[in-house]
Amino acid sequence: MNIDITGAKIFYTFPYDFPVLGKFQITETLVVSWIVMAIITLLCIWLTHDLKVENISRRQALAEMIVETADHFVVGNAGEKFRKLVPFIAALFATSAFSNLISLVGLRSPTADLSTEAAWAGLVFAMITAQKIKSSGLGGYLKGFTSPIFVMTPFNILSELATPISLACRHFGNILSGIVINALIYGSLAVASAALFGLIPGAVGRVLSQIPVLDVGLPAILSVYFDWFTGLMQAFIFCMLTIMYLANAAEE
Repeated sequence: MNIDITGAKIFYTFPYDFPVLGKFQITETLVVSWIVMAIITLLCIWLTHDLKVENISRRQALAEMIVETADHFVVGNAGEKFRKLVPFIAALFATSAFSNLISLVGLRSPTADLSTEAAWAGLVFAMITAQKIKSSGLGGYLKGFTSPIFVMTPFNILSELATPISLACRHFGNILSGIVINALIYGSLAVASAALFGLIPGAVGRVLSQIPVLDVGLPAILSVYFDWFTGLMQAFIFCMLTIMYLANAAEE
């Protein structure tokens, strides 16, 4: 992936065309999403292979710790009746976390594409709506849009639609901003490196000015925040908001 900067505009260009199957285009986001799902699937198979009741391996201990952590996270925040959501929340967190962190190996994060978060938010919104209808019935759910007075109906509808939009845009904005900032830092350091070593006279200066020496070190340190911390934190926030929205929907 190349990032071109023209004035105040930042846009992405890719060095290759994606194949098209009829009306279905295979994009980079789709391919990397498949890679993420394959990694998670293989990891789950490896962790749950050859489980024992006694004398468990470190691998099984790790698998049990992950399950217990997911269980405590969901039940502790939403209550016992939401225990059935543990697999979904765990899968959602793993997919988000791996999608965010896969940029560390040079692949473009699927979560830097709004369509990814929009799909997740759409699914969560459908679950929230279903939970509200289950709790208060279809009539009660529709009546809630007129609360406290009928005039508030348009605003209540907008508030309802704002839930998936905020879920998607919050996650997408934080991940994309990290990618753009990292790209700007790399580009700036490359320019600074060329200018600095270009001051050296002769062939040595010409050769060194072509090597982005300053790109070594600082970007790696910043990556700890923009990739590791932000990636894991956004996955946590998305899952936490999902649980909170579902728990609140059950109380309505």
